[in-house]
Parts: sequence; C-alpha cells; structure tokens
Amino acid sequence: MEVYHSLESYQAGSKAVATLGTFDGVHIGHRKILSRLKAAAQAIGGESVLITFHPHPRLVLFPENNSLRLLQTLDEKIRLLDEYGIDKLLIVPFTREFSRTPPKVFIQEILVDAVQVDRIIIGYDHRFGKNREGGIEKLREFAEQFHYEVEEIPAQAIDDANVSSTKIRNALQEGDIITANRYLGYAYGFSGTVVHGEKLGRKIGYPTANIQIDDPLKLCPAIGVYFVRFFVRGKAYYGMMNIGTKPTVGTFGLGAEVYVFDFDDDIYDEVVRVEILEYLREEKKFDSLEALVKAIDGDRDRSLKLIREYGALD
Repeated sequence: MEVYHSLESYQAGSKAVATLGTFDGVHIGHRKILSRLKAAAQAIGGESVLITFHPHPRLVLFPENNSLRLLQTLDEKIRLLDEYGIDKLLIVPFTREFSRTPPKVFIQEILVDAVQVDRIIIGYDHRFGKNREGGIEKLREFAEQFHYEVEEIPAQAIDDANVSSTKIRNALQEGDIITANRYLGYAYGFSGTVVHGEKLGRKIGYPTANIQIDDPLKLCPAIGVYFVRFFVRGKAYYGMMNIGTKPTVGTFGLGAEVYVFDFDDDIYDEVVRVEILEYLREEKKFDSLEALVKAIDGDRDRSLKLIREYGALD
C-alpha cells in the first residue's frame, strides 16, 4: 500500500475508486465499505484509494473535550489497511482551517484534482466539509460536472453489522472484550515500552513487564485482569495482564503490567505489543499479600485453561 501524508505529495493513478472517513478501528462495519471499494476498483482495472484524516476531527474541533480515546493509533490503522489490501492511503492533515472547506471545494480539490477520482463509494450517513454540509447528495450534485460516479453503501448493508466505533469503545470501557473483539474482527491491543516498576511481582512469584502505552490517546480498557497475547522480539506468548492501580500494595497510578508465561528475559526499554483476549476478573484490594497471591494463582489456573482452548502459538 502506498501511503501519502499530504495532498501535495499524492501521486494519482488511473481509474481511482475512493472512499473517505476516519475509519477508527477498521472494524467489521468499515470492512463492508472496504470490500466494495476493492471489488469496484478491480472490476474496472483501477486502484482503491482510502482518504482519511489526522488528527481525528473531534480532537481538533473540540479540544476542550478530552474524553475521546481512539481504538487505533495512526500506525495501527496503516498496518490494518495494508493487510486488507487497499492500494493507496491518503492521510489529509485535519485543521480548523481545513474544517471550514465548503463541500464543493472539498470535492474539487481533494477528490477531483488530487485523487482524480473515477468513482466514489461512500456510506449512507457520511458527512464532510464545512459544518458537515457535504454528503451523498452533494457528491451526486457535482458528479456530472466533475465526471465521476457515485455509489452509496446503503444503510442496511452497514447496519446489518450492528457495529460502530462508539459501540466498541463502550464495550472496552465496560471490560466486555469478547464483544469488542467480535465487532473489530480481531483482538484489541496496544503497543508500549517496558519500563521499571516496583519489582514486587518477583517477590511474590509473578514477575511482570510494566508497560507504558505509547500513545496517550489510545483507549485503555476497563480496570481489571485479562488473559492476553504478548509479542516481543517477533515472538508471541500468552500472559495475564492487570490494568489498574494495584491498590493492595498502595500504588495508585494507572498502569498495565503483564505476567508472561514461559518467559524470563530482560526486556526493559523494549517495545512490546499486547492483544487482549478475555476478561478474567475485576481489580480489588485484598487484605494481605497472601490473599493477593491466592487470587493471582486463580488467574493463572484460568489462563492455563484458556491457553489449552486457544491453542499453541507459532
């Protein structure tokens, strides 16, 4: 996949079939649009083009609202779209000035002049341009003038998936990993750097990798204990992760720490990735370290059972 980070750098091909949107999560609903995008491009011997925006428009337009957390970093989005087989990705820098672009100017300067679009495929409810005045009706209004075709993904095709980025965020914040992963079509995860912690885990028989999540805008799931896959140095392991404040030992800063099965290497300052598979239990304060260890023993036993269910890792 060719990736372009500005309109000025974009190199148009022939017979471009394009869609546009934020596509946070690239979930199963998004993939209905992407599947149609790819099929339409292949049918005319053209190229599939996805136009997205960075930063997320809500972060630019409503900076005082800091509640929005994203399902993906930009790098994660690029990786998924590449795996999905999109030919070109155009990442348009989103600014307040850009948000004031009238729909006709948006269509002419981006879709027509830069991308040289042959066909536009768009979800029934997508909005763009100044005050979100642009949509399927504006695209159709200027189709004859600018010599492109418009194809609408109907409401039923998307609604049948019964999914949205907001639903996925809500599921994650409730600890409903199974639902979130089903909507995403893959295991939700994050990358981060292994940092030094208090090393209490070693004293109780469960050494953990303390992870500093790389992107502060990445959505962190509900506080609790999870069964996970852990990726380091190109290899995957199973593990169990605590997201929380470690109240039993008097530590109250939110953090993520992973106990990795069959692994004891020094990986401080290395970048790792965690994929969250199942929720095990809520975090709670125990009366003693002995009670904490007993609970972790239970997490281990349940995780070992899940490892047998999920199967061996390559």
